[in-house]
Amino acid sequence: MKRIAVLSLAAAAATTGLAAVAAAPASAYSASAICGSGYSVIDHKDLDGTTVYLAYSSGSGKNCVVTIKTKDVGTPTRTGTYLYVSGKTPVTEADNFSYYAGPTYASAAGKCIQWGGGSNHQWWYSGWSHCG
Repeated sequence: MKRIAVLSLAAAAATTGLAAVAAAPASAYSASAICGSGYSVIDHKDLDGTTVYLAYSSGSGKNCVVTIKTKDVGTPTRTGTYLYVSGKTPVTEADNFSYYAGPTYASAAGKCIQWGGGSNHQWWYSGWSHCG
């Protein structure tokens, strides 16, 4: 009886360990790291399948948008970013990505922006915000 319980616990531990390893790639990415040195996340939107992040660097004066997958991680699926500075042409990136889309950069000093992104599961775009 004890031998069966030990084997069951070992099997459960192995299964749990495999699940943790499979989830590791999604958590291995952060918007600040993807955008680069000096960027800090200032806003985000949780969606079905992704989280879209808006980051800013006071050193460069640029905004950065990154969409990190939370579903279908490791599988190439349509994923994208969107960054639109008032009075300029929108900057977008959309393709089949395995882990994240972006970074998408734009300077927006003295302007308002729209930002967003998503995946096949759900897309989202902000209204005009983060003016300055």
